Amino acid sequence: MSKKAKKTNVMRLLDQHNIDYMPYLWKDLEASGQHMPQYKTLVTVGKSSDHYVFVVDRDHELDLKKAAATVDEKNIHMLKQRDLEPLTGYVHGGCSPIGMKKTFPTVMDSSMLSYEQIAFSAGELGKAVVLNPKDVPDIIDVQFKDIQTEAEK
Repeated sequence: MSKKAKKTNVMRLLDQHNIDYMPYLWKDLEASGQHMPQYKTLVTVGKSSDHYVFVVDRDHELDLKKAAATVDEKNIHMLKQRDLEPLTGYVHGGCSPIGMKKTFPTVMDSSMLSYEQIAFSAGELGKAVVLNPKDVPDIIDVQFKDIQTEAEK
């Protein structure tokens, strides 16, 4: 991304907390040939009607049983796409664990702690931030747990 590109709310929050990151367009990150671990943000609803945020590797799926156990719910299910923007302020495909309208319990897969840098959405379609996952707890309350499973092929 060029230096003059408009910053997202995620980037402004990272700046406010003095967290080092690199902004990218997803297409440029993928075209660069870097094998950067890429993570996706998923929003769920528990049996209690409480909402939860989970972040898993893009090539994996959220294990709903593990995720529910992590947040002490009997079960959870994915939030309906039409409910995502009103609840979080983000559109499908541009959802980030940072900078949601409200704060929700957030769990990131522990696999990301084995990397020095990961990428996830910068809060707008097509935009990403690359940062050290160990810096994320400096900006949001997050747990790191085993919550993902291999994607079905």
